Amino acid sequence: MNDRIYNGGADRLRSLERLERLEIDKVVKLCLTEKPIKTLLDIGTGSGLFAEAFYKNGIIVSGVDLNAELIEVAKQYLPETEFKVGYAEELPYKNSSFDASFFGSVFHEVADYEKAMSEAFRVSKKYTFILEWKYKAEDFGPPIEHRLKPAYITELAKNTGYSKFIEHPLTHLILYVFEKD
Repeated sequence: MNDRIYNGGADRLRSLERLERLEIDKVVKLCLTEKPIKTLLDIGTGSGLFAEAFYKNGIIVSGVDLNAELIEVAKQYLPETEFKVGYAEELPYKNSSFDASFFGSVFHEVADYEKAMSEAFRVSKKYTFILEWKYKAEDFGPPIEHRLKPAYITELAKNTGYSKFIEHPLTHLILYVFEKD
């Protein structure tokens, strides 16, 4: 069993404390500012927190998660949105299906980082956003051995074929913005 996969309840994913740490409104604004995004795939959507925030900003959102129970929770919040059970390393969508793809504090949980990055690149026309925990030991979030160094994430994106890289440091997380030519 992959010990990085989230197995807690949906209530915990939507706890007030977690919502504050994720800075959802700020993240969504950074993702959408000055970018022509109309469609987005929320990879590792969980209970649909970020999918819901993007949807409220006028984006047509789809979500994928390997946890079928969490997909059902996400559908309760966004019943008109397409959610599928699937893996980040094998996204059930055609090439260039979305303007952008988004990993909301879940990239550290994927089994194969290179394959997940490659799949996000494949299904996205222009952008991939990765929101991840800062690489430091803290008493919340994943343990340090599950956190990823910024240089590693950026190197993965570069090797995948992204040409532009921006890091937006937040209070507890970093938003990585990767863009294709």
